[in-house]
Amino acid sequence: MQGRPMLEQLLHRDRLIVAIGTAAVVALAWAYLAAGAGMDTEMMADMPDMAPMPWTPDYAVLLFVMWWVMMVAMMAPSAAPTVLLYASVKRKQETSRAAIDAWIFLAGYLATWAGFSVFAVLTQWALERFGLLSMAMASTSAILGGLIVVAAGIYQFTPLKHACLRYCDSPLLFLSRHWQPGTRGAFRMGLRHGSYCVGCCWSLMVLLFVGGVMNPVWIIAIALYVAGEKLLPFGRRLSHAAGGALILSGAIMLARAM
Repeated sequence: MQGRPMLEQLLHRDRLIVAIGTAAVVALAWAYLAAGAGMDTEMMADMPDMAPMPWTPDYAVLLFVMWWVMMVAMMAPSAAPTVLLYASVKRKQETSRAAIDAWIFLAGYLATWAGFSVFAVLTQWALERFGLLSMAMASTSAILGGLIVVAAGIYQFTPLKHACLRYCDSPLLFLSRHWQPGTRGAFRMGLRHGSYCVGCCWSLMVLLFVGGVMNPVWIIAIALYVAGEKLLPFGRRLSHAAGGALILSGAIMLARAM
């Protein structure tokens, strides 16, 4: 009888450690973004039509860090239920490494978003090269912006979107289907879970090129939507509603541009 309360205390302790640590990581990421992520956001806002910064290795690294920290701030909160459930299951199986492996799981998850951040930086470089991004890192072409919004809306209805969302919004389903033992398994599981989340949300992140990559209103709005889509019980209906709204908004943008 005494063993059960002790096990419950250990489970609670691990969940608390992981939850507080994840919250701290997210808070630091949001603080970095609020401070401008190394960018002169006031100058970007005052002179949005200026040519973008010249590309150098240092600038590319700065952009990568900016995108990755942004992804951590936006995506880690919605991944927290899966990480916490993983820590609980791991504690029941292996009491000595539950919190450590939970952090390794989270590291794998964030590594996947690091890969997406590389893709985002390359996309930004290509858009700037063709003169399609302003100093504020927003599309200078209403037609391009409209096409991006319509494409993001269409993606909300695709089988791939819903296959990925299925594992993102159900931690128990993901862990039961993709469990791997050991520390390497924890990292691989984090990578896989991150891959599902990238597959679910990448088109929403591309919307930042329309509203402005460092636009706080767009960042917060997308982060709140992603959390709602994954955590609310009517996530699929929300996904369809958002898809319809995006298609309509993009069509209006294209009609006005033509």
